[in-house]
Amino acid sequence: MKSNVRIIFHIDLNAFFASVEMIENPSLKNKVFAVGGGLGFNRGGVLTTASYKARKYGIRSGMTISNALHLYPKLIVVPNRHGLYHQYSIKFIHYLKTYTPLVWQVSVDEAYMDVTDIEGIHPLTLAKKIQTELVERFQLPSSIGIAPTLFLAKMGSDMKKPMGITIIRKRDVKQKIYPLPIKDLYGLGKKTYPKLEKMGILTIGDFSNPEQVPKILEVISQKSYDAYILDIHGLSSNKVDPYKYALPKSISNETTLSFDTDMESVIKETLISQLKEAHPRMRQDRLQTKTVGIRLRYHNFETIQKVVSFSEYTDDYQKIEDVILEIFENVYTGKPVRLIGVSLNNLKPKDQIEKPFDLFEYQALEDKKSLIEGALKDLKEKKLKEPKI
Repeated sequence: MKSNVRIIFHIDLNAFFASVEMIENPSLKNKVFAVGGGLGFNRGGVLTTASYKARKYGIRSGMTISNALHLYPKLIVVPNRHGLYHQYSIKFIHYLKTYTPLVWQVSVDEAYMDVTDIEGIHPLTLAKKIQTELVERFQLPSSIGIAPTLFLAKMGSDMKKPMGITIIRKRDVKQKIYPLPIKDLYGLGKKTYPKLEKMGILTIGDFSNPEQVPKILEVISQKSYDAYILDIHGLSSNKVDPYKYALPKSISNETTLSFDTDMESVIKETLISQLKEAHPRMRQDRLQTKTVGIRLRYHNFETIQKVVSFSEYTDDYQKIEDVILEIFENVYTGKPVRLIGVSLNNLKPKDQIEKPFDLFEYQALEDKKSLIEGALKDLKEKKLKEPKI
């Protein structure tokens, strides 16, 4: 009888944005640096990734550049390049799919794989092989969690970074999961775990203790608690769905500027730069857009969003750029801007878009059809006239 236990990998690329920047600029490998902010140098910007050398100084993603520089004044801050990261992400996912079609990408640098039916190689050996090849082929370090459920696999990949592999079976939960600090419980909000810590719920083991339930229910609902308990004990989903969130319904890109500006040339250049990052992502997935828009945030945090729809779906870059700039001309008030964004919305795969009726094309097809029918008729008549032997 075949076991119902699945073997799930969660592959997490380590410090992905920083890894890509080191590939593109090897001189960064021995430097303390982070990725984030907008164009130029912006002390008020936010870091998206910190290199592991930077993390030794307490620098983390989500931290403002100003706070990071306070911790390490010589920190190098590299601007985000989302279009470039997307290209490496595509390579990452295509590589995983050479092993199995059961790959579910959940973010630009994370994916689940169901390797249950891959024969002839032990799961641990396979994980080591994948980890090694990601470095050898793409220079992308990763951590991998191996478990019977999605949740436990995710917990496993977070336990050893960088370049770690962790196996978590249901029987390992009390030994490997219970001792972890409550803040490491995947999915628990950043505002929730401090409240639990104040109540003395310091570890996942404390959270799983039935005696603590009355306290915990003061912070989260019964439904949420029950879901977490199922997750922790390996009783939640083990299904890797490759098509879940497979294609985006919209693609957006935005930048927080290094300085507030009312220079229209700078704002337009930034809009075009954002579009040049978003447009290739749409084309790569063979999508077209029906609605495009811009987002502007002024110095006083007032935010304006405006979209315009085309009569037909399109992926024509110039057509999209012209409309983006036209929207800007119509909505910009002249006040200093601090955030600029572009969005491509209402996306649809090319092969699912019905082509509009074209009378001239229809007539050409009818003429072609008539020619073919005439040729077949002539051939048939010719055969009828041939003498029979």
